[in-house]
Amino acid sequence: MTAAITRPVKTLDDIAADNRVFSIIAMDQRNTLRRMFTAAGLDASDQDLRTAKADVARVLTPGASGILFDPTYGVPAVMEAGALAPTCGLLVAAEPSVRGSFNGEPRTHRDPELNARWVLDQGGDAVKFFVQLRADRPTPAPGEPDLVAEVLEVSREVVADCRAEGVPAVIENLVYPLPGEDLHGKAREDAIIEAARALNELDIDLLKLEYPGSPEGCRRLASVLTRPWAVLSAGVPFAEFTEVLKIAFDEGGASGFIAGRSVWREVLPLTGADRQQFLETVARPRLDALVDVAADRARPWSDARR
Repeated sequence: MTAAITRPVKTLDDIAADNRVFSIIAMDQRNTLRRMFTAAGLDASDQDLRTAKADVARVLTPGASGILFDPTYGVPAVMEAGALAPTCGLLVAAEPSVRGSFNGEPRTHRDPELNARWVLDQGGDAVKFFVQLRADRPTPAPGEPDLVAEVLEVSREVVADCRAEGVPAVIENLVYPLPGEDLHGKAREDAIIEAARALNELDIDLLKLEYPGSPEGCRRLASVLTRPWAVLSAGVPFAEFTEVLKIAFDEGGASGFIAGRSVWREVLPLTGADRQQFLETVARPRLDALVDVAADRARPWSDARR
């Protein structure tokens, strides 16, 4: 009898550098990326999206510990082009491309077919799932959906599925303003902290979180987390993101970054030699600078668990 072939169990080390710090490039945008092309005056085709993702991967993945792609354009393009460096892990976005809403608030659901086995079959090393949690939102009125409970239940399902397949679960959260709310300053910081507190109760391997806005906010975040987190760039300018990282590492104990537009934003309207030159002379040095900051200040993910 032929012995059954089993897949190797994946861990966070598969998307981290040797120092157990995350230096991950994000390019999992789909509709957002198309809108970015439009803003640059270009009517992008599906092939334009695929080509841009493969071009970014070819130049940046040799310097990154991981890269995050969507399954619609990114993963197929990179695999077909052989553009993924062998030293770079692959995170696959597993949330549905179209999300629901209730009275203007985002509503979370999961497609059971976009599961951990599906990610493994695409050559992925980790599942990334995007949610929008406002753990501090008011209790729903009778007959209204409990949007907080929905996010937490879907997150539990993602984590349980990843556990069953031996794949790390990376949950990304973005807070959002409630109807009529001005979400800035202390209110935004509180929303980020409370969402992180709720997600921390789940057995998530890595949280991808927003910068809470200040050193004090980072210290508050560190006080509620018992698992590793990485800072997302949210498209802020590169110089600003570099300073954000230093604070997140020093005060918040973050274990790395997952950065997208801050690194490669200007590549979209460029083609051919111009695109290649930008990637090699601007985007790659930006990534290398972030990697250096992370190597010097970030907390290894294995030290972040309490």
